Amino acid sequence: MSNVIQLSKTKRKNLKEAKRKGKTLCGSGFHSWKIDKEKVFDTKQGKLVSQYKCSKCDAVKVVAE
Repeated sequence: MSNVIQLSKTKRKNLKEAKRKGKTLCGSGFHSWKIDKEKVFDTKQGKLVSQYKCSKCDAVKVVAE
């Protein structure tokens, strides 16, 4: 007979290993950007800006309009 493995333990182990190595979606550049509406004006540039925040890893991206 063959050995039976539980997939939940295997998936959890693989996910922990991927996070440790930095091979997650955010680490590969596939962020989940959401608009952060708190800061909309940049005082240094004197322009309206859109600030995006990744919902998974809290990375910030600022786009001037």
